[in-house]
Amino acid sequence: TDEIMQQEIRPLVAVDIIEQLHRQFAILSGGRGKDGAPIITFPEFAGFSDIPDEDFLNVVTYLTSIPSLEAASIGFIIIIDRRRDKWSAVKASLTRIAGAFPGNLQLVFVLRPSRFIQRTIADIGIKLYRDDFKMKVPIIMLNSVSDLHGYIDKSQLTRELGGTLEYGHSQWIHHRTAIENFAMTVKTTAQMLQTFGTDLAETELPNDVQCTEELLSAHTDHHSKLKDELKLAVKQGATLLTCIREPVTRSANSKLSPDELENVATVERLLAQLDETEKAFDQFWTKHHLKLEQCLQLRHFEHDFREVKLALDNLMEGQAGFADIGDSVTRVEHLLREQKQLEEKGQEPLEKAQSLALHGEQLIQNNHYAVDSIRPKCVELRRICDDFTNETKKKYDILGKSLELHKQLDKASQWCEAGIYLLASQAVDKCQSQEGAETALVEIEKFLVTAKEHQLSNPKEFYNQFDMILTPEIKANAQRILQKLEDVQEMFDKRQVSLKKLAAKQTRPVQPVAPHPESSPKRASPKITRPA
Repeated sequence: TDEIMQQEIRPLVAVDIIEQLHRQFAILSGGRGKDGAPIITFPEFAGFSDIPDEDFLNVVTYLTSIPSLEAASIGFIIIIDRRRDKWSAVKASLTRIAGAFPGNLQLVFVLRPSRFIQRTIADIGIKLYRDDFKMKVPIIMLNSVSDLHGYIDKSQLTRELGGTLEYGHSQWIHHRTAIENFAMTVKTTAQMLQTFGTDLAETELPNDVQCTEELLSAHTDHHSKLKDELKLAVKQGATLLTCIREPVTRSANSKLSPDELENVATVERLLAQLDETEKAFDQFWTKHHLKLEQCLQLRHFEHDFREVKLALDNLMEGQAGFADIGDSVTRVEHLLREQKQLEEKGQEPLEKAQSLALHGEQLIQNNHYAVDSIRPKCVELRRICDDFTNETKKKYDILGKSLELHKQLDKASQWCEAGIYLLASQAVDKCQSQEGAETALVEIEKFLVTAKEHQLSNPKEFYNQFDMILTPEIKANAQRILQKLEDVQEMFDKRQVSLKKLAAKQTRPVQPVAPHPESSPKRASPKITRPA
């Protein structure tokens, strides 16, 4: 039913009745009456009465649909040329026109038969049958084209009617079909653009890079094809306009008929519609293309974010594994080297993260539609980078403190061992003399001068300085070494007291205090449980 209705509603076009138009039993020459009324001419046509009613109605309906509504509302002027025919042909023509003319009539001119007897019959017939024609407009019987010139200017009449109006029926049909084809092209192009625009508006944006690239490529290709169609349509319209204006272009004295001027206006209007359609389409495409490009940017950003985030998480996990602060100088130095390697390993992902965050901020500055998705990711990337940098600095500080601590403990332990060795190396028999005792005292005093360089600070200062890294194991080791320092210092004090007595040449020889066997430099001193 819809198809039937569309067929009924669709107006006639030249191509539908091309054969009937070529028979030329009715023409719209483009001439106008003095008040602008369009003129339809029925030239001499031998088989006029044999034309099927449907063909006659289609042609006349088509011709009356061509002039503008303003011109058609004035009313049509009909010229029936039957100079070489009989009264019967005149009667048949008037009867058919009166019964089937679809437009608003203003005047009917009849060029009656030129032969005397037929003219006489026509004069009598028109008086007898005027009412039978059912025309509410004047029917003016003319003897010659000269009489016609009294009503219509010669410039509005074709050469066949003694006028000067240039008219070629084949060219007229060609122009009509070209104009209607162009109008159909404009309509079809607009529908294609609208359909494509609807498809674009309803397209859901993909969630991955590959699909987004494919969609962008497909839409861009389709857009390019439609732009080519638009260019062809514009070229078609421009060529048609040139063809219609060709007589004026060829001769400065030529003028376009009112119908030709209307044809020009029609083509110009269609070109303007095409231009407006193209501008609207370009504007819509610009927005859609930008959205697709931004979508692709977003998908790339999200993909890169996932990769960088994974690398950063692995980096942070590796850093979290460095909980050990070392229990010796060697171990701490090894941990520092590992921390350095981790830091170097983290440079590339950190640089990528900073670069990606900067890229995300540039997208935001360029008014990306997904600001709410991009900004939190940029913040997270910078936070992780800052966390890694701060944690690395903290690790270096802790390991640096640990290295300093163990170096101090090692120096203090080495000093104790050296002191014990010194005491053990002083032979008892050599210290019995005054000279031997004084020599031993000098050795001890020289060694004790180095105590400040190698000994630990007092326990309170030591614990305050290294409190942040004092694990139970390190604290126990530090207490052991502090106790050892105290014991060695006590040994030196006792040895000095003994040697000073010998140096004073007391009558009673003083027995030097020998170090405990277990304090020899080849054996580690026993662990002292007494608090420091």
